[in-house]
Amino acid sequence: MARLDLADRVAALETAVSAGEGRLPAPLLDDARAVLERTATRSALSAEHTVVALAGSTGSGKSSLFNAIARAPLARPGITRPTTSRPMAVVWGPGADPLLSWLEVGDRHHAADRATVDTRGLVLLDLPDHDSVETEHRAIAERLVERVDLLVWVVDPQKYADAALHERYLRPLAGHGDVVVVVLNQIDRLTPEEATACLADLRRLVAEDGLAAARVLGVSATTGQGIDELDALLDQAAARREAAVARMVADLRTVAARIADACGDKVPDRSQKAARERLVDALEAAAGVPTVVDAVRGSANRRARAATGWPPTRWIGRLRVDPLRRLGLTRGTDRPELARTSLPPASPTLAARAHVAVREYVGTMTTGAPEDWVLAARARVTASTDGLDDALDLAVAGTELEATRRPLWWGVVSFVQWVVLGVLVAGLVWLGVLAVLAYLQLPAPETPTWRGFPWPTLMVVGGALVGLVVALVSRLAGALGARRRAARARRRLRESIGRVADGQVRLPVAEELSALTTCRVAAHIAAG
Repeated sequence: MARLDLADRVAALETAVSAGEGRLPAPLLDDARAVLERTATRSALSAEHTVVALAGSTGSGKSSLFNAIARAPLARPGITRPTTSRPMAVVWGPGADPLLSWLEVGDRHHAADRATVDTRGLVLLDLPDHDSVETEHRAIAERLVERVDLLVWVVDPQKYADAALHERYLRPLAGHGDVVVVVLNQIDRLTPEEATACLADLRRLVAEDGLAAARVLGVSATTGQGIDELDALLDQAAARREAAVARMVADLRTVAARIADACGDKVPDRSQKAARERLVDALEAAAGVPTVVDAVRGSANRRARAATGWPPTRWIGRLRVDPLRRLGLTRGTDRPELARTSLPPASPTLAARAHVAVREYVGTMTTGAPEDWVLAARARVTASTDGLDDALDLAVAGTELEATRRPLWWGVVSFVQWVVLGVLVAGLVWLGVLAVLAYLQLPAPETPTWRGFPWPTLMVVGGALVGLVVALVSRLAGALGARRRAARARRRLRESIGRVADGQVRLPVAEELSALTTCRVAAHIAAG
């Protein structure tokens, strides 16, 4: 179960690191990758061995304790200066060489036949002093502290409360209490009452360091007091073979908790609708949508009058330039994708409002997110909207405005108008013929009448009146149709501008927030 749990945590941390790439602080991601790499390497090495390291400061008796556990004078003790310049290993049982090679421990010894079958696999390291004046010695100690399975920190009655020990080494191990043992050495120098008081104070300090689960023992490498208890603890760790997994889990949980903290609290769910509407409104204005809508209405009115007006006066309307043609928007749906409009550039005020609306949208949607993620979202949108003006213009150019559409009723009315005009012209010709005959004093055929009015006169007057009435009604119907066409154009233009807003603003922000959620959830899973 522990191995399954370890695999789950590794997968979750990998997901969190991937989601946090470019968003979380680089040092934190580097630490997480280092933990993942160590975990992968340690998991691939021997699961039958438990590596225990003795770490401590100069004069703490660490090397003497190492000799006492190994039952052999392998390490050279020192009192006032560092004497352990390189790590030394004592091994119970075979097969630890690949593991020690990864640890870069070359000084290796096999222990006397003290261990039972159950405790084979114990590897004990004596590390260089963590307070060594030699930088190289400290670096070796710190590297091995990161890699070993079980840490035994050896302190002495004089320096067990040293601030440097707790702040630099023990506190960073917070959450690793299961794989940390703190040993108060040289306990033989204290009276029983003093030893009890020192151990109680040490336990308090260790708990304050975040290692409440760490075991605290009092031993004396000189007299052997407490050595058997420490031996039993190490033998038990070797027999259970759980320390390696416990250490890896602790490392994963610690760095995952740091990532979870960096992800902050969950960003409150908020409606995108209102924020998106404000964004689209500003982009519409910057794209010149109101101008285009007015041009659609004007063009539709012009074309309706040209198609349904009184034929003798239609040509007057054609003298005016089509508003859509002036804007370069009279092409059909087959226009090329890179077609551009002739719309004038947006005024500085409208352009500024559009960019302010973009920033406001990002700010609204990322409120409550960690600063690193807010900056990442801003950078992502800034890069995405670099060509925003061109994208808006292309969106307008690519929108179907029905510029070439001719309603069926236009043809019907045009036909009626020409018929009426024909009747009027026929009446005028009839009257002209009668006038010529009268002028020439020639006999004229009898002119039919209707209720006392001659047919030619009725044809002329009726044709003119009917033509004007039909033109007037058609103008009203054309204006209504133009308003409807403009409304449809506005909806389509808004949809086009909305797609630009979604692609260049909303989607990048949503992806950043999705990555934040993924990172936070995965980090919490890894942290357990």
